[in-house]
Amino acid sequence: MSERPVVTRFAPSPTGYLHIGGARTALFNWLYARGRDGTFLLRIEDTDRARSTPEATQAILDGLGWLGLDWDGEAISQFDRADRHAEVARQMLAAGTAYKCFATPDEIEAFREAARAEGRSTLFRSPWRDVPEVDHPDAPYAIRVKAPRAGETVIDDVVQGRVTIRNDQLDDMIVLRSDGTPVYMLAVVVDDHDMGVTHVIRGDDHLNNAARQMLVYHAMGWDVPVWAHIPLIHGEDGKKLSKRHGALGIEEWRAMGYPAAALRNYLARLGWSHGDDEFFTDAQALEWFDITGIRKAPARLDRKKLDSLSAQHIAAMDDASLVAEIDDFLAATAQPRLSAAQRDGLERAMYCLKDRARAFPELIEKGQFILTERPVTADEAAARALDPVSRRILSQLTPHLQSASWTREALEGILTREAEANGMKFGALAAPLRAALAGRTATPSVYDMMLVLGQDETIARLEDAGRV
Repeated sequence: MSERPVVTRFAPSPTGYLHIGGARTALFNWLYARGRDGTFLLRIEDTDRARSTPEATQAILDGLGWLGLDWDGEAISQFDRADRHAEVARQMLAAGTAYKCFATPDEIEAFREAARAEGRSTLFRSPWRDVPEVDHPDAPYAIRVKAPRAGETVIDDVVQGRVTIRNDQLDDMIVLRSDGTPVYMLAVVVDDHDMGVTHVIRGDDHLNNAARQMLVYHAMGWDVPVWAHIPLIHGEDGKKLSKRHGALGIEEWRAMGYPAAALRNYLARLGWSHGDDEFFTDAQALEWFDITGIRKAPARLDRKKLDSLSAQHIAAMDDASLVAEIDDFLAATAQPRLSAAQRDGLERAMYCLKDRARAFPELIEKGQFILTERPVTADEAAARALDPVSRRILSQLTPHLQSASWTREALEGILTREAEANGMKFGALAAPLRAALAGRTATPSVYDMMLVLGQDETIARLEDAGRV
């Protein structure tokens, strides 16, 4: 099997948002396939009709699209393949690897209640397993696969190692209900086989399912895929993720303003490692990633590490791409998109914005000086710096700037001399300058803002602020 082209799949249930654990599973499948010139498929497991919604399906597609995890071909609906699943159940029945079970749900429940009361195993053994066809009643029946009664089932898992399950702990799993609908455990196997999946990479909460699903593989004489059951993600408190841990859906992480590349990098490091490397590019991840490097222990969320990686990715991105991602972020969070002038200004300003910025909101806040339009409205803290004395000094400053050579060196000289002429240190002059140019107290350096805004806009803003 190792010589076959790699085919992986991500198979989410559209009963809610794409959570961070699902996103990591998708990433691992995508990395493993793409790094080996293989195929990455998407299957929507929408057989739970009561809970599956088109909105949830779209949220999954949108989340994967934003993360940059492209899949091959069309997304497959598991529900649409129900006839094929039922066909396989009937093939097993015809081959004698499955049988008709006429036990009713009431009979099965009565057996289990009695077993619980007597302290016996509640594992149901159908009395119909070996009953000849001629003795079958004319009544509804389920189809059960014949599980081996002796020996062991061995799951050779790349991540979990060799897992052994006693066959006397396995029941004859129903594969087709009495109403003719296939069960999920059958559908998964049939779909994986028909899609040519070679490697099943999924959460280790599915590990026990592998033993039951192998019953179908063996009954049909199909190749069993390579299993890789990855540990779940825990919160920073070491407990299984739940709503109490805050943002879990990919759309929430997107709304916090993390670049997709940063989240890919971070998710890849949750449970997998390549030496001591923390920051890496997509190209490096595709080259390095292997399922043998996945650890068995649960990974823990660490927002500080995500913030650090995000800052590194923002710093490493080219300015035009960064502005485009900021614009997409604004649209995704229902904020006004950037005008052409704002995009141009942000790109020119990016050299003094992106250093140490951990997410897009920080970049946007630092870039307010270029995003705002005249007249600049100072916030409460900045307005306090625009007292009458400061306004007078700004008025005195503008004539010097009108004839200045617009370079950092020239501007430093002018501002330093103006501060000295008024008996103050430059820091005291910088506060009203920040208020006039940006309307904020936390900004890039005054010189950077003046250089990015240009001579005319800078002087116009100072003149606005200088008017009492």
